[in-house]
Amino acid sequence: MKKFLIAPSILSANFACLGEDVQNVIKSGGDMIHFDVMDNYYVPNLTIGPKVLESLRNYNITVPIDVHLMAKSTDRLILDFIRSGADYITIHPESTEHLDHTINLIKDNDCQVGVAFNPATPLCYLDYIIDKIDLILLMSVNPGFSGQNFIKNSLKKIRKVRKLLERKNINIPLQVDGGIKVKNILDIARSGADIFVIGSAIFNSSNYAQTIMNFRKELIKFHNIK
Repeated sequence: MKKFLIAPSILSANFACLGEDVQNVIKSGGDMIHFDVMDNYYVPNLTIGPKVLESLRNYNITVPIDVHLMAKSTDRLILDFIRSGADYITIHPESTEHLDHTINLIKDNDCQVGVAFNPATPLCYLDYIIDKIDLILLMSVNPGFSGQNFIKNSLKKIRKVRKLLERKNINIPLQVDGGIKVKNILDIARSGADIFVIGSAIFNSSNYAQTIMNFRKELIKFHNIK
């Protein structure tokens, strides 16, 4: 049976009590944490750094944390985030001058590596790196802000990557981030996603456990497809 993972994105969390909020969302059924890093250069927003990740680890947050770097000049940041407790470092091809070098840097420091694609970023990068990475992230909104609407053309891109992975017999997770709601998560799953990054739909709800359960109820329907 296909296993789906829900990755709450703390971009939408309550930063006044971040450790408690993250702990609550994990207790409510979150499988891993998506940690959005923005530098107000690569994307028009400024968020959080390695010290925040270190603080979460010190707060006894032990689930996998995927650090999604939406930033330029990432190599220095990568080492700081690995030392602070990242399980995955996910980078954008456009954010580094030498994608292969940056992938090797992450791998050489015993961290798993993901590569993220914005809605209009071509998938041709995968021709050269797919055998070296541990995760593919497809953005279904333009990065920079939470609460955006899902871009419907992303379903076509998800299906394309899923077919590529199947054709090459490569077993790495396909993560989707942006605008995921209860009403569209099943379509996203049917298109080939494994991990669902969900921010505002969870953190803006009054009951994290009920909201995550509603998502999982939709995903159960995936296994009922004949």
